[in-house]
Amino acid sequence: MLSSLPRVYPLLGLGGGYALVMFFNPVRQALGDGFRCVARFKRIWLTFAFLGFGYFVFQFATFTPIRNSADLDLNQVTSLPSWHWPRFVEIWRETPLPALEGVAGIFDNATTTYPLSVVAAILMIINWRGLHSALLRALRKRYRVGGYFIYLVLLLSALASLFKPIVFWRLPEWSGLVPAAGLLRISATVDTVAFIFEYLFGVYIQVYLITVCLAWVKGVSFEEGALFRFAMRRFSYVLKWAGILVAISTLIVRLPLLLAYFTNIPGVLDYLPMERVLMSGLIIAFCSVQISLTLHNETLGEAIHAHGRFIRENPGRLGWFLIICGIHFFGIMICDAIVRGAIADRLGALFIWKFIFACLRGIITGWLLASWVCLFRQSEAGRINQERWIQY
Repeated sequence: MLSSLPRVYPLLGLGGGYALVMFFNPVRQALGDGFRCVARFKRIWLTFAFLGFGYFVFQFATFTPIRNSADLDLNQVTSLPSWHWPRFVEIWRETPLPALEGVAGIFDNATTTYPLSVVAAILMIINWRGLHSALLRALRKRYRVGGYFIYLVLLLSALASLFKPIVFWRLPEWSGLVPAAGLLRISATVDTVAFIFEYLFGVYIQVYLITVCLAWVKGVSFEEGALFRFAMRRFSYVLKWAGILVAISTLIVRLPLLLAYFTNIPGVLDYLPMERVLMSGLIIAFCSVQISLTLHNETLGEAIHAHGRFIRENPGRLGWFLIICGIHFFGIMICDAIVRGAIADRLGALFIWKFIFACLRGIITGWLLASWVCLFRQSEAGRINQERWIQY
């Protein structure tokens, strides 16, 4: 009986339910403020869109077999009515994990930074806008002698990020000098070390965008270079928490993938879905630690203690915010899976869709990040009267 109903009825029901959730949830004020913030500072969503599309272009250029120019014919879109659209039941299983990681990214690192992390590594090394100097000063002031060790790790991982594209580019030409297994081990090792910089660069981007959102909330103006350096100083506060997360991620996700090239570890190359779920769950469980460290002069222990208080005082609002994040990320992942399934091997259409998807995901991610800053700010009313915010 249900199958005989016109398809428009389920869509209308879905749209009506979505409208009810969005207009009558207890965090609607923060969501509205987040939307206005993104409308004012478009760099928030453009940053995510640019990085996301950059990663797709890298994957497209590296792994997509293009036989001739006809494969990239943009007129493939005109055959849209004849595409075979997969049903929801055929594709939904591949979407929960990316959606969960998208939700977790709001509280940690919401974007993939490679290959643009290579450009970031170059800019950091040449001290673009004084960021290298600001980082070194912040690490020295925050961690004293330990700051030099952290700086060394960052520098080595930045160099690995620089060498990463060179290694992959020259890999075929080195096949006569080094056995294939050795080449794979070298590339996997470089990739693992480069991951540290790529992840921390993503965290810095997140901290920078949080400070942009805070500037909108407080109604203050800023000079761009000064804000970059200010975000770098705030990044030094977040670094200890980010270091814990990158260490756990390396141990349970990256290290097994690396060891798989040296020894036989069954099931590792399936991209470790359970481990990724565990990492996402950990980030969500401590969701306010990063933003608390960004907005307050406090130690990691104090931030974790404040997170516990935040959870106790705002369980309903946080729960609703997580639900809304999940709805939106699950929705765009479903759309992506359906459209990719319909596109099949039409590479020109795939390129267009991925550009649209990068923009769509960038808007949603930027909006939710800005909304999270607004929600956290609103929930911190009592704490605002007790301490100074982001004094450095």
